[in-house]
Amino acid sequence: MNTRRTRNQGNRTSNHKQGARSGAPAKPAAAPKSFTVAEPAELLAFLLKTITNKGRNSIKSMLSRGQVAVNGKPVTRHNHQLHPGQTVTIDQEKPTEAKEMLGLTIVHEDDDIIVIQKDAGLLSIATGEDNELTAYRQLMEHVRLSNPKNRVYVVHRLDRDTSGVMMFARSEAIQQSLQNSWKETVKERSYVALVEGAVKKSEGTISSWLKETSTLKMYSSPHEGDGLHAVTRYKLIQANRHFSLLEVHLETGRKNQIRVHMSDIGHPIAGDKKYGAETKAVGRLGLHARVLSFVHPTTGEILTFESAIPKTFLKYTAPAPTN
Repeated sequence: MNTRRTRNQGNRTSNHKQGARSGAPAKPAAAPKSFTVAEPAELLAFLLKTITNKGRNSIKSMLSRGQVAVNGKPVTRHNHQLHPGQTVTIDQEKPTEAKEMLGLTIVHEDDDIIVIQKDAGLLSIATGEDNELTAYRQLMEHVRLSNPKNRVYVVHRLDRDTSGVMMFARSEAIQQSLQNSWKETVKERSYVALVEGAVKKSEGTISSWLKETSTLKMYSSPHEGDGLHAVTRYKLIQANRHFSLLEVHLETGRKNQIRVHMSDIGHPIAGDKKYGAETKAVGRLGLHARVLSFVHPTTGEILTFESAIPKTFLKYTAPAPTN
């Protein structure tokens, strides 16, 4: 996962326990230290420049253990953006017990939004069952580590079996701002779709009016104007006679839009039994939210987050070797 606004996200580093040497006398507890930010910088770079008596791995470990706070809020991301006037505090005696998140990775977090990469199989939000593991629930626990009153708000959703990039708001005001201006705010929202069969037309546009049955299945109405207008554009990336890999752009964001439209053209998404797929080879739904680019609701800056195409998608659409 990377963002085009900033440098690519660094590789995760494992926690490295800093133990005292055997037989060494116990050191007194270190008092928290605070530093004022003078100029814009990423958090890890600021710490490396400011703390001269510790190595890079030691500083990374403090971050991963939740021992670094910005304006009183624990921050673990190396590339967290700092601004002049903020206070960075290091407290090696009070690490935050952060719960490991399952099925998601935070790729960007600030005071207004959180951008994540969601794995296939994780619900975005609850469906009504008690104790369901969801992205929303885990992020709620995450933001409440620093303040029990903190919350996250749903901006848009990905189906349980769709992987990729999605965004949450940190306040109701930001949620409403993003949802009310979604069409203008979002500059690019693209997917990659692994579909059944060889798509003959290298690119195309699908337009229809979507409706929902009593069993919650979406379909394209045969009557113009009957339902919600949905427009999907696609472009062929690679294919063989069994599967095709498509780059898909949404001009509208309707429920199950891509899944219905791929089925409409006779190439249902692999693994999507609900919409006519016959294959189970990949063991998941062949849909991945690859790019989300939008105008930040507060700074006005365009942020672009891009996720790699799942390797299984590339494997199943690799062209047959030529002799």
